[in-house]
Amino acid sequence: MTMIRLDHLETFALIVRCGGFRAAAAERGVSSSVMSQTMGALEQALGLRLLNRTTRSIAVTEAGERLLERLRPALDDIRSALIELDELRDQPSGTLRINAPGPAVDHVLCPLAFAFMETHPQVKVEIVSDAAIVDIVAQGFDVGVRFGQQLAQDMIAVPLGRPLRYAIVASPDYLRQRGRPEVPSQLVGHDCIRRRYPGGTLATWTFGKNDETFEIAPEGRLTLSSAHQELQAALAGQGVAHVLEDYARGSIAGGSLVEILADWSPKLPSWFLYYPNRRHSSAAMRAFLEFVRKSA
Repeated sequence: MTMIRLDHLETFALIVRCGGFRAAAAERGVSSSVMSQTMGALEQALGLRLLNRTTRSIAVTEAGERLLERLRPALDDIRSALIELDELRDQPSGTLRINAPGPAVDHVLCPLAFAFMETHPQVKVEIVSDAAIVDIVAQGFDVGVRFGQQLAQDMIAVPLGRPLRYAIVASPDYLRQRGRPEVPSQLVGHDCIRRRYPGGTLATWTFGKNDETFEIAPEGRLTLSSAHQELQAALAGQGVAHVLEDYARGSIAGGSLVEILADWSPKLPSWFLYYPNRRHSSAAMRAFLEFVRKSA
């Protein structure tokens, strides 16, 4: 078989997509006769007819359909490669939008984003703190952060940060007055600071020991909606708080809070950064993903 030219194959796909020689010629900026000559040369090289032509229309032959089936994804891959090469000439720029729960924003994403922006001064970063499960594609986000079990199956996920752990904390004054629980069952009768999620449900507290885990529904007079508020309440002696260890670490080290039931607090998986499997992601997006991988 004679050597086939890539531009001739692209012309064939263009004629079919445009529905005729005249429209394809207008898009390419050449005459209809040039398109016809190109198709004639391609069919002669292949030894097969790809299009049946009339004065008013074209029809793709069986051979043409088979060729198109393989040709379209190959041409898409070539275009993707050329786009990626073209973007390498430019610094990543534009806006990167991220959706993540508050704890991930506070302790992982903000430090990461600050360092990324230092490295890529032309990229703008918008972080939306949101605990709800959202469709990041439909809402215009480039990436999201959630726990692994909350991810849609068609997303690509990258571990973000170290494994997590909850801490049960209270102020020294509160524990002197109310006593220090040694096992989770002794939390009954204590003022547990409860958390209500945006959807209306109350958070349960998970405990585990010797490969067994269980949950309790804490009881208490105070119900709040964020870890920051719960930490303030615990510092003020209002009760026992259940917060991610990252929030309480400084207060525990400084002595203003005491961790209790530490051996009953199981470790959790890390956060996951996730994003859709797109063929054409922006240069800013690719730069951020590479930065995350190098920072892991």
